Amino acid sequence: MTALWTGLREPARRRARLSPLLRLLILTQLAFNIGFFVVLPFLSEHLGRAVGMAGWLVGLVLGLRTFSQQGLFVVGGALADRYGIRPVVLAGCVLRIAGFGWLGFAAQTWTVIGAVLLIGFAAALFSPSVESEVARQAVAHEEAGGGPRTRVLALFTVAGQAGAFVGPLLGALLLSVDFRTVCLAGAGIFVLVLAGHTWLLPQHIPGRTRVHVRGGLGLVLRNRRFLALCCGYGAYLLAYNQLYLALPAEVERAAGSQAPLAWLFALSSLLVVTAQLPVTRWAGTRFTLRRSMVAGLLLVAAAFAVVAAARPADWTGTAGLLPAAGFVVLLTLGQMLIAPVARAWVPDLAEDGRLGLYTGALSSVSGLIVLAGSSVTGLLLDSGLPAAVPWLVLAALPAAAIGLLPRR
Repeated sequence: MTALWTGLREPARRRARLSPLLRLLILTQLAFNIGFFVVLPFLSEHLGRAVGMAGWLVGLVLGLRTFSQQGLFVVGGALADRYGIRPVVLAGCVLRIAGFGWLGFAAQTWTVIGAVLLIGFAAALFSPSVESEVARQAVAHEEAGGGPRTRVLALFTVAGQAGAFVGPLLGALLLSVDFRTVCLAGAGIFVLVLAGHTWLLPQHIPGRTRVHVRGGLGLVLRNRRFLALCCGYGAYLLAYNQLYLALPAEVERAAGSQAPLAWLFALSSLLVVTAQLPVTRWAGTRFTLRRSMVAGLLLVAAAFAVVAAARPADWTGTAGLLPAAGFVVLLTLGQMLIAPVARAWVPDLAEDGRLGLYTGALSSVSGLIVLAGSSVTGLLLDSGLPAAVPWLVLAALPAAAIGLLPRR
């Protein structure tokens, strides 16, 4: 939180101040994630214990939420291009309020699924709208001499991570009452966001033109350089998703339980909040956008290689957790290089007036890659191959993705 506040208030003598709109959008990301992560970490346990769903059905519900969000980002981005970000963001907030309120009272499978789909689609509306406008404003900030666009997008990343850190803590406190209270608190946060944006978000943003939705998807599918970026970013997301698939299995093997996972996740969040801006500043003076992504993908590959190198020794206890900690640190450092750069690269590849569509498509296309790759990864981890082999294969994926990145 300190890093975020410092970044927003950086003295004008060092670089141009962020515009009021940029500050609003960055703080929006903070509020969005606080409201979302108040609820999400506690959803699966609620569905299993309170609602009585079988494990496979809980997984299906969580998968539907991801699909209704990531898979439909392209829809939200296209709507933002057509109607502007204000109505799309406000509509998303209304749907998120309704979804959380509904989830708090849902007690049957079909009602839970309806609420979860509504929650996911809400994010598919407001997230690409906000992300695309942050990217557009970051380019304008850079062209006005305010510093690299990656710094603005790094602030956006820090805001999101800070919200993801604060939200579960608040949710854990409220869970002592009941899950319904947690859901209503999440809805309440979005009520505040809706009120603030109704008041502060401009009706018309200078320089933003509105375009028809028709024909946009064809442009995306014919844009080979953009699709190449999506493949590289998708490989990173597939690797990052191993925090929730491969890492828990490794921690369970080394420690005999998954209790250390919470500390490893906290380590990742702490690294992003404290080091994202210095890392972005350092990389911005040395690397182009492409070289930053190359360096990030190499760090991600190295994260898997560390565990692969240690697996033959079969260490357990504290020593057995050291490779997992190294994995988290290297993966997070790679994330800090890749995430802001990928968003910063999209404006250079998108057609005029289509930035929302392209921002949404980046998430949707890479999300499909993760969806397809995760099942294969699960089979790989359960294949019975020598312990180091799955980790070596996973290390090869981000390294191979470097060759897919656009050359210019």
